[in-house]
Parts: sequence; structure tokens; C-alpha cells
Amino acid sequence: MKEINITTSFTIFDTLNELPTEIQDLMYQAIEVRKKAYAPYSKFKVGAALLLDNGKVILGSNQENAAYPSGLCAERTAIFYAGSTYPEAKILKMAITAASDINQTTAPIPPCGSCRQSIAEYEIKQDTPIEIYFMGEIGEIYKSSSLKNLLPLMFDKKFL
Repeated sequence: MKEINITTSFTIFDTLNELPTEIQDLMYQAIEVRKKAYAPYSKFKVGAALLLDNGKVILGSNQENAAYPSGLCAERTAIFYAGSTYPEAKILKMAITAASDINQTTAPIPPCGSCRQSIAEYEIKQDTPIEIYFMGEIGEIYKSSSLKNLLPLMFDKKFL
């Protein structure tokens, strides 16, 4: 029997003001698009902003549906739009923010498992790490230098 140890590393910022200016701007765009989320069922709104290597910023918010599996998370809304509109562009940075209409979210909210897998696909495709910054409505912001911190044992095309 063997044992492996997996270590992940995150940088924690106490407030938005501690972020580099470029990331502050990206997070503020994620906050604004979060307000446009369509979340009548969960009351949990998520916004995502992607910075591409061509300078474009792509926004996405979660879009729910009464048939729950038919909805789409903010991160995948943004990533799939970026992939279809700018297929050759690399995603450099991603800012994610989440807020609940029921309770104030004060802890950083990471991407769900489905979003992690989708982000992994693009990180592997572009062979460049994607910096991911995530927060709740207020409070600390976590930075991961790569999706590998959030999904260390990624499933990808090499297994197919």
C-alpha cells in the first residue's frame, strides 16, 4: 500500500482593495453581472468575469430553470461563451463572486464540481494555468494560481 499527499496553495486577500487593480476591476465586473443572474429558485446568484489574452473580458451569471439540470452556472456560461466566440484566445484570469438573497455570504465560494471540470478542460486545452479569484458577497478573496489547486486529480483527454 502507498499513500500520496496532495498539497494545494491559495493566496488570501482580506478585502477587494488588496487585490491588484486589474483584478479589482475584474471582480467588480463579476459583482455587477452577478446582479443580473436569473436565480428565482435557489436565490443564490453567481457572477463570473474572465480576462482573455486578447484583452477581452467575458461575463457570465448563473441561469436557472424550473427543470433544475437545464440551468447553467456563471462560470460555465462565461467559459463556453469565450470558447465559442474567441476559440483561439487563452483565459488568463477568472473572478467569481456569489451572493444569496437569503443569507449574506461571507466565505469565499469556489466553483462547483461541474465548473471545475469545465475550467480544467480549457486550462488543459490552452496549456496555460488560469488564475482563479473567488469570494462571497463580502469578505476574503481566495486566489488559486491554477485550477489544479481546486481539482488536483483532474480527469482529462489522456484517460480516454
